[in-house]
Order: sequence, then C-alpha cells, then structure tokens
Amino acid sequence: MSAEGDFILRTEGLSKSFLGFYAVKNVSLCVRRHDIHALIGPNGAGKTTCFNLLTAFIPASAGRIHYNGRDITRSDPAGVAIGGMVRSFQISAVFGQMSVLDNVRVALQRKAGGTYAFWRSHRVLDRHTARARERLAAVNLEPYAQHVAADLSYGRKRALELATTLALEPEMILLDEPMAGLGHEDIGPVTRLIAQVAKGRTVLMVEHNMKVVAELCDRITVLQAGEVLAEGSYDEVSNDPLVREAYVGGVHA
Repeated sequence: MSAEGDFILRTEGLSKSFLGFYAVKNVSLCVRRHDIHALIGPNGAGKTTCFNLLTAFIPASAGRIHYNGRDITRSDPAGVAIGGMVRSFQISAVFGQMSVLDNVRVALQRKAGGTYAFWRSHRVLDRHTARARERLAAVNLEPYAQHVAADLSYGRKRALELATTLALEPEMILLDEPMAGLGHEDIGPVTRLIAQVAKGRTVLMVEHNMKVVAELCDRITVLQAGEVLAEGSYDEVSNDPLVREAYVGGVHA
C-alpha cells in the first residue's frame, strides 16, 4: 500500500443521484501521481458523470473528492482548473478561423491572467510566441503553426486541443474518450502523443478502445451501473470474470 502522498486524486463514497436514480454510487477511487489511469465500463456505467463530478460540472449528492490533499468537493470548474486539474477533449478549445499558433498563444495569455480580447495589438500575444511554439513542438504541431486550425485533420485538431490544455500547465489531465471519432490512421499517433505529454503528469482517461487502454494505462477502474466493479492492472481486470460478463464477451473486444 502506497503512502497517502502517492495519490494525487482520491474519492470517498462519491455518489450522484437524479430523482432517486444513482448514476454514480459509492465510488472510492485512488489515482496515483504520474500514473495513466483508465476509467472504463459499458455504456451507461457512469463514467462521464464521474468526470463531471471530479471537475465540479455537477455537484455530488454524497461523498468527498480530494485533490493534492485538498477537499475540492464543493469547488467550481474554474477553481478545479486553477488548482491544476484540467479536462481536455470534452469541450473544444480550438478556434477554427485562427492560426494554430494563435490558438495556443491565446491559451497562454489566459494562463497569464489576460482576457480573450482579440482586437488588441499582436504585441499582447507576441510575448507568448516562444512558449507557444514549445507547446506545439511537444505535440508535433510546430510545422503547422501558421495553418488555419479549421484546415487541420481531425487527429491534429485533437493534438491542438491538447496543446492548448498544456498551455494551462496542468498537473493532472482528464481525457474523456480521446479516441472518439478518430480514424484508424490517427489512433496510433494520438496514443503516442498522450504517452508523451503524460510524462511528469497524471492522466485519468475514459476510453472504449481497449487496445489503447492496454498500451497506455498503469491502472484501470471498471464501473458498472455507477459502482466500481473491479480495479487493477489491465491483465487483472481483463481476466476478471465479472468484467468479462459485464462486457459480454470480454474487454478484448
């Protein structure tokens, strides 16, 4: 058993009910610092509701959420993000008619305390150019810096979303189905990209592609009907008969 300080995120008895129906029920989750941790389960298992609770998009009906030793159960989305836990891919941060570089410069401006005032002189954004190019290089987009964001392929748009998230300098990133909508040719590059940006950070991800989960994740929590069904390494959960039954044929499908 690891020491308390090894866990960046913990929940205790986390629950959310809607008119008496529990979408999430008594979920106790421990995410180890610098791990890539997957939250998986059949459709309707409560994964997205769990993400919404962790990022304070909806309030918990019961239970507690602790991040970096602080109780954030009654926080708000902005407070959670300022504290270093940022949700990516769920809400696009890409401005399609702006250049790839300007998308990241605007995100850096926001991190520095500025506002989204596009009518200002370029001098306001120019101070962030060097750091923006560093963020683009981290996601292999530096060659596309001057391209209009709308012209990027879907996979590169996902990479740009991740670059804008990195501009906020998060300690922990929550990825909600990062492979959703990607073509087969984009899954490998985005998988490698997540592994690259996860270095020195913690990632909690919801993902249905079990090949990606097997390749990336250190630990997996399986939800079913809003409750934790199993937890462990990929080998442990994929060989759990309860997990196989929940997935009707096994998590390898």
